[in-house]
Amino acid sequence: MPKKVLEIRPITIPESLAALKALSEEQLNQFQRRSLEYMMKFSKIDPEDARRLVEEMVNRFEIDVEEAVQIVNCMPKSVEELRVFLAAGRRIVETSKLEAILETLNKYRRKE
Repeated sequence: MPKKVLEIRPITIPESLAALKALSEEQLNQFQRRSLEYMMKFSKIDPEDARRLVEEMVNRFEIDVEEAVQIVNCMPKSVEELRVFLAAGRRIVETSKLEAILETLNKYRRKE
């Protein structure tokens, strides 16, 4: 019997990591294990913080959810890096807005 998709919602790498960690090692197939390994390397913030950050960026800066998820996944550190994620919409984003987004990202960034 085919499964029915109830909702399609983009999620961040940290949220995906939390979902895979909730499963036991024996339940994971080879693809899931590789994904888990990748996510452990590239997850930059906690899952709860990632969801809050996406919501804040969507509400405060009027960014699409998909763009916000990609930004949170990569956590850019400069205006130039951030511009890459927002250039696809063919719109010009003011530097002051980009700097405000970076300040918001910095509030959530892990201390390395």
